[in-house]
Amino acid sequence: MKRRDFIELGALAGTAILFGNAKNTVAQTSFKSFDLEEVTVTQLQEMMKTGKMTSKDIVQKYLDRIKEVDPKINSVVEINPDAVTIAEQMDKERKSNKVRSPLHGIPVLLKDNIDTADKMRTTAGSLALMDAPAPKADAFLVQQLRKAGAVILGKTNLSEWANFRSDNSSSGWSGRGGQTHNPYILDRSPCGSSSGSGAAIAANLAAIAIGTETDGSIVCPSSINGIVGIKPTLGLVSRSGVIPIAHSQDTAGPMCRTVTDAAIVLGILVGADKTDPVTSQAVKGEKDYTKFLLKDGLKGAKIGVMRQFFGRNARLDVLMETQLKVLKDNGATLVDVNFPTLSKFGDAEYEVLLYEFKEDLNKYLANRGGKMKNLKDLIDFNNQNADKEMPYFGQEIFLKAQEKANLDDRAYRLALLQSKVLTQEQGIDAVMDKDKLDAIFAPSNSPSWMVDLVSGDCGSGYVGSSSLAAVSGYPNITVPAGFLSELPIGVSFFGRAFSEPTLIKIAYAFEQATKARKTPKFLPTYK
Repeated sequence: MKRRDFIELGALAGTAILFGNAKNTVAQTSFKSFDLEEVTVTQLQEMMKTGKMTSKDIVQKYLDRIKEVDPKINSVVEINPDAVTIAEQMDKERKSNKVRSPLHGIPVLLKDNIDTADKMRTTAGSLALMDAPAPKADAFLVQQLRKAGAVILGKTNLSEWANFRSDNSSSGWSGRGGQTHNPYILDRSPCGSSSGSGAAIAANLAAIAIGTETDGSIVCPSSINGIVGIKPTLGLVSRSGVIPIAHSQDTAGPMCRTVTDAAIVLGILVGADKTDPVTSQAVKGEKDYTKFLLKDGLKGAKIGVMRQFFGRNARLDVLMETQLKVLKDNGATLVDVNFPTLSKFGDAEYEVLLYEFKEDLNKYLANRGGKMKNLKDLIDFNNQNADKEMPYFGQEIFLKAQEKANLDDRAYRLALLQSKVLTQEQGIDAVMDKDKLDAIFAPSNSPSWMVDLVSGDCGSGYVGSSSLAAVSGYPNITVPAGFLSELPIGVSFFGRAFSEPTLIKIAYAFEQATKARKTPKFLPTYK
């Protein structure tokens, strides 16, 4: 499926796998029992508080887990050589009664497009940046994590260049890291572009990961890997130090196993950054999102049901009806809604991304320093190293972006205006105002598809609902909702700008009512 078509569908593409009456294989990968399986941030803090474990103990257990499990998944591309030392420092601070935040001593994995000014590389998965100088500074969000006492454990694989290089890419593949696999069924896709972050957290390789999204890149890998993902409102989390696609849509966000953990992390990430003017809006955010974790959060909520994503997969529809009953049984009022603009903004969005990718990436590379100074240099590098960088798919999107003019071009300005109006005023705002809604409900995904490095991702009836929230710059939360043929299914709650408190309240109540998250069995295949 063409990248432009994925935008119109509203998620990174894939084939809807309709397994029928097939039975899964009996065989499964066997790993040792893991002391920290499904452990939460709160539980880790209690372990450290009581002396049951130190941060160093926890970090070492996760490092051992990565060494044992990740060869099957291929989600982590690099371990921070200073992780144990940082953990020891956090332990010393704790002994002196200094606990910085709920993340003090907690291991965190970062997607490999987030700058760290340390001994690790930041490459966006590309071999072109393997020899690039270390970033001059940590990304602002990494600064926030370090100040909070988090231990940066390593970098996760991603769809190279955040899946904005080729029309025929395979989600989760990069020249640097190879192909990441879905930990539930290993021959299935982990989705992208935050594929490594999603797969790693699902497989209990860390407590927390950070992903980034332009359109679907937090929501899709979170839902397809059976975890919680929050794509925040544009302006809550700084974009500085994150290798960009497009400033009008890019944001980072937490990817965790529970809504509680995601809410804790979001509060740490939020902050005004003088190097990223859009974060002047961060004052509208919260410092503590955990106060919205209410078990009765669905009571009195009015939720719009987006049935435009129903009717493509019969088994998915049945599961969604079950989830709608959960919402009603827990006090929510449901209203069927329709978005007349849903199929009208895809072309404009894609045009905006092409223009902004060239502009934003050129600025990033110029500031980073090194041999790769602009997009043209990357194109040339890929051509010169095609056997390693393009063995499966090309760089059609790079070439299209390179042809674009600067952001003063009238075509860009019109496309940006169109995409925002159709998703904001005439989209989410209009629909929610009409029925006085608190949130919109939609399936996050249909079952994952088989990894196919020959044909790439192919979209036949795939269901994904990320685009309205992504293009508008509004928040979106995906929560585990169940399984179809051993593959995770998530549901999304999205809404107006800066409505994270309301969405977290609804998502938490739904999570507590369903308890749908399950640990992967690491099935090698599906028959």
